[in-house]
Amino acid sequence: VILPVLVYSMKNKSAYKATIGMEIHAELRTESKMFCGCPADHFAKRPNTQTCPVCLGLPGALPVPNKRAVEWTIMIGLALNCKVNKNSKFDRKHYFYPDLPKGYQISQYDEPLCSDGYIDTTEGRVGITRVHLEEDTGKLQHRKINGKNMTLIDFNRSGVPLVEIVSEPDIHSASQAKEYCQKLRKILRYLEVTDADMEKGSMRLEANTSWGLNMGYKVEVKNLNSFRFVEKAIEYDLKRQKELLEAGETPRQETRGWNEEKNITVSQRYKETSADYRYFPEPDIPPLEFDNAFIDEIRAKIPKLPEDIAEELKNDYGVRSEYALLLAADKNKGQRVLKLFNSLKEKGVSADKVAGMIINQKLKVEEIDAVKLIRQLEQKESDKVKGVVEVGVWIGEAIRTMPQAVADYKKGKTNALQALVGKVMQLSKGKADVKIAREFLEKELKS
Repeated sequence: VILPVLVYSMKNKSAYKATIGMEIHAELRTESKMFCGCPADHFAKRPNTQTCPVCLGLPGALPVPNKRAVEWTIMIGLALNCKVNKNSKFDRKHYFYPDLPKGYQISQYDEPLCSDGYIDTTEGRVGITRVHLEEDTGKLQHRKINGKNMTLIDFNRSGVPLVEIVSEPDIHSASQAKEYCQKLRKILRYLEVTDADMEKGSMRLEANTSWGLNMGYKVEVKNLNSFRFVEKAIEYDLKRQKELLEAGETPRQETRGWNEEKNITVSQRYKETSADYRYFPEPDIPPLEFDNAFIDEIRAKIPKLPEDIAEELKNDYGVRSEYALLLAADKNKGQRVLKLFNSLKEKGVSADKVAGMIINQKLKVEEIDAVKLIRQLEQKESDKVKGVVEVGVWIGEAIRTMPQAVADYKKGKTNALQALVGKVMQLSKGKADVKIAREFLEKELKS
């Protein structure tokens, strides 16, 4: 079945199109776990001290959903332009692994909390298939004890609320995948529902990659704990897949991991399908139903998001795009900057200049006296010598004392001009206008 597709692709290499979908997991920062009252803050805690019969999967223990986790997942969906499904349910996802004590994970399958959203990137819109809620697994720890390699299990993480955000296969480059992940993390942090800390594992990235939906395979790459690794892993594996396709082979449908030391992906296991998980509705948790009032109440709690703040900085205050994006990246800084610029709007102070100062001088927004800074800048500009006579004297001295730089410039070594400009600035003790000095030097040297 796959062979004709491969023959077509080999004859038409332009038919190759990188096709990428991202699956992103984020732990919610609720006080308690998803289905029990154990503390959800598991990081760096003594192993197996935050557990109970529910999160250990002991017989007879019954799960009770965490209402706040449900509300926060809906908030994430709304912030990602999703539709909230008024009828939703939990399902059992079966697979056998040591860190899954019940032998199944309580997740969501065909009726997730949210679906059909999107995030816009500079390389195009990326659709979001679903935003659903599930419980996290335990954590394996590989150690050497008494000279023997051992694997231990810490169940403190087991049962922590975990949101999964699944994109459509709308991503077509490693750089776009990186940008999508970065934008998503900014939104999650603005909502303050997760730390989204990849070093601690509270945000995890997985990429599904292929060279086209008609190729009959896809490869999932796991263990991506930085945006840089997302980009490198996708680039590496797409290259690996293309080499196989051009050799007449179909890449295996499998799960691979990222080896950051060798900068390669490595095979872990063959990729499962949804049928392998034997999903069925969780019998111990009733279906969830929401009305418009409940959804609107959650919607009202969503703050201005990064792109909203960046657009406001550009459109209302004239801040250049690159400054606006940098200032909006941090929620606290973005909101404080909006407040600051609003207070200065009627004072004739350039918001773009203040934005440049904040970024280039790494100033703290709350400590800025913008009016004073602008006045100082204007005074500094007025102190610069722009007159032809004054600058001309320093240019003549620079040319006289640096004959080698003059000769190099006339031979085509343009870098020599910068050395002469530097000499002018030294002679003027910083008073000469750099732009004027450069222009006059170029004219003098070409005459």
